[in-house]
Amino acid sequence: MQKIVTHLWFDDQAEAAARFYVSIFKQSRLGEIAYYTDSMVEVAGRPKGSVMTVTFELNGQQFIALNGGPMFKFSEAISLVNCESQSEVDELWNKLTADGGSEQPCGWLKDKYGLSWQIVPVALEKLLHSGQPKKIDKMLQAMLTMKKLDAGKLQEAYERG
Repeated sequence: MQKIVTHLWFDDQAEAAARFYVSIFKQSRLGEIAYYTDSMVEVAGRPKGSVMTVTFELNGQQFIALNGGPMFKFSEAISLVNCESQSEVDELWNKLTADGGSEQPCGWLKDKYGLSWQIVPVALEKLLHSGQPKKIDKMLQAMLTMKKLDAGKLQEAYERG
């Protein structure tokens, strides 16, 4: 059992969002769905029998999606994805920005449910920890001009530094 499980608060799109994420990431699955009961209707203000929570896994990482109402929104302070290759960056970027998602600077995007993701090639982390401040600075300057990160262009900028 995973000790730390990320909960994602949705207004009323928890099940649709969970199904969407499971369709994108490999080795993922939808789990159990719990529904609002009589005792929760007054507390949560949600209709009896509507979806309360959906458990799901993305690449073995457990999540719970909650239909909690409109009072809380996602911020850019969540959801990082490390990608082994540029093709994986491209694939995830295209799927997560589809159907109403939006591109943001520096590898960030918002999906159609408003959840923010930063899609990062693992090469970026390696370069950031190289101990070469001038090269890192050149790479970061290049990153600031990008929306979807391009590992090849980041590497080129690093080498010019």
